[in-house]
Amino acid sequence: MHQSLIRESTFRRLKWLIIVVILCSSSLVLAHGVAEGDAAFIEGNTGVQVIPFIYLGAKHMVSGYDHLLFLFGVIFFLYRMKDIAIYVSLFAVGHSITLLWGVLNSTQVSPYIVDAIIGVSVVYKGFDNLGGFKKLLGYQPNTKAAVLIFGFFHGFGLATKLQDFTLSEDGLVANIVAFNIGVEIGQLLALSAILILMGYWRRTPAFQRYAFTSNGILMCLGFMLMGYQLTGYFVN
Repeated sequence: MHQSLIRESTFRRLKWLIIVVILCSSSLVLAHGVAEGDAAFIEGNTGVQVIPFIYLGAKHMVSGYDHLLFLFGVIFFLYRMKDIAIYVSLFAVGHSITLLWGVLNSTQVSPYIVDAIIGVSVVYKGFDNLGGFKKLLGYQPNTKAAVLIFGFFHGFGLATKLQDFTLSEDGLVANIVAFNIGVEIGQLLALSAILILMGYWRRTPAFQRYAFTSNGILMCLGFMLMGYQLTGYFVN
């Protein structure tokens, strides 16, 4: 009887895991998309447009599910604000450097490969939160270095989307810096919402009960993003 209840409970968890993955997948694969109206503004813009580009940067980060999934994984087991600030700052430094460098120096990289690596970053964080490195490899990578390095790739992911458009040289530096400021504002807004929700969740018994499942879902979504982008790379 007891074993039957355990199997039934496990089946229910797996069922919900599959449902959540399917519901999230369609949004996830479009995580870097730029809205048609925003794209028209970017291509038609001339001169310095600080406020609009701050808005576009914030909007892109808030709707960038892959970035948010990685941040969610990074802070999942961080309880002190000091630790959260350190890791989020490392991520911000990483993606700011490559966003600015990629656009201003016209550094061309395959968006499919970059987004696939971003998928790897999501898988990595879920696996790390599950203690997979210590359990399977007996080794724990430097988590701060990993967040910084993956931050570089997230920045290139942002840059590749801007490089899809013809950007006016008039006011380019100011506009890209404004876009990056917007990205940081969007990151802080999204992070604040995540921390508030997690603060409530952590005070319930459900947090410890579903911590394993949550990070399993995180890994599944990362694999789906990675697979989708690699398929696009080989097909297109």
